[in-house]
Amino acid sequence: MAYKKIYLKRGKEESLMRFHPWVFSGAIQRIDEGIDEGDIVQVITSGGDFIAVGHYQVGSIAVRVLSFSNVPINGDFWRKRIASAYEMRLNIGIAGNPDNNTYRLVHGEGDNLPGLVIDVYGDTAVMQAHSVGMHVCRNDVAQAVIDVLGDHIHNIYYKSETTLPFKAELGQENGFIYGSSTDNTAVENGLRFHVDWLKGQKTGFFVDQRENRMLLESYSSGKRVLNMFCYTGGFSFYAMRGGALQVSSVDSSAKAIELTKKNVELNFPGDKRHEAVCEDAFKYLEQVGGNYDIIVLDPPAFAKHRAALHNALKGYTRLNVKAFEKIKSGGILFTFSCSQVVTKDHFRNAVFTAAAQAKRRVRILHQLHQPADHPINIYHPEGEYLKGLVLYVE
Repeated sequence: MAYKKIYLKRGKEESLMRFHPWVFSGAIQRIDEGIDEGDIVQVITSGGDFIAVGHYQVGSIAVRVLSFSNVPINGDFWRKRIASAYEMRLNIGIAGNPDNNTYRLVHGEGDNLPGLVIDVYGDTAVMQAHSVGMHVCRNDVAQAVIDVLGDHIHNIYYKSETTLPFKAELGQENGFIYGSSTDNTAVENGLRFHVDWLKGQKTGFFVDQRENRMLLESYSSGKRVLNMFCYTGGFSFYAMRGGALQVSSVDSSAKAIELTKKNVELNFPGDKRHEAVCEDAFKYLEQVGGNYDIIVLDPPAFAKHRAALHNALKGYTRLNVKAFEKIKSGGILFTFSCSQVVTKDHFRNAVFTAAAQAKRRVRILHQLHQPADHPINIYHPEGEYLKGLVLYVE
């Protein structure tokens, strides 16, 4: 198939020669007439040579590269990319594990499929497009998932209402594009939970904290644990399995608190060790006494774009100051940032500032990051978004 072309300014192919998967709008000299957002285009150097093929979009990132080879983007292409992603998850033991039927199958640029996220919950895959191009190709991608995973996937739910560029005016509605299911229960490391893929954040659950939740479990025996920004309660029921004396789950969303209660009940019916509180995080930390041995801070992204970075870092500092002030001596603080524009150094400096302001002696026990099913393309360091520190506080 002959794709329309985008021509680069002289010298602007250098990042693509290093396999970075984005073409920025400022690098473009001219484009063929009649290219619409979401179209597949070829990228041509100033010398007239092919260098990449990808999805065109309006905005700062003008092309998301699908391949650096001159190949047609068809059913065979999608099947090969999905198969590569699935094979990696099988090889590292994340997929195909009966005690853990929850994992990320496709992680955007990390799996050479920029603009696409697919999470698997049991026999349901939840697919999310972050670009118009992936939205246009959604049915081809879904068919590839069915072809590759076979009987392991019975349903595909498409959940992109809030992730597609609103200016594209696609009128997208969430819904099943293959099969249908009312069973929203999945298993992670032997623990069960309800996934709200209909109305919940992301694809319905934060798959990226799986290993960090296991680490919390290992520290929880005999401890009083506070899980801030609990959402669906993932850290809470891991702490309970780890033998926590008491677990408090706090979120400003009443719906999140209800889902947390359901998930705790699913794993620990009638257990009196858990309490769920619908309250603003800063307000709760202001009021609570210093009774907690472990505090978990896993807030939503404070900065979704670079212009918000300064205020985000102030927010992380303020939040961590409150936690440092309230945690017991000898306590452990799990603190995270999921903002892509906040680097590891940015986040560490914000937390260090908080420790100094709170006048606590603090040691780093662990430096945490996203798990292996959220891989980082070595040519795309921007894909490293989840940062975490586990701190011992005296």
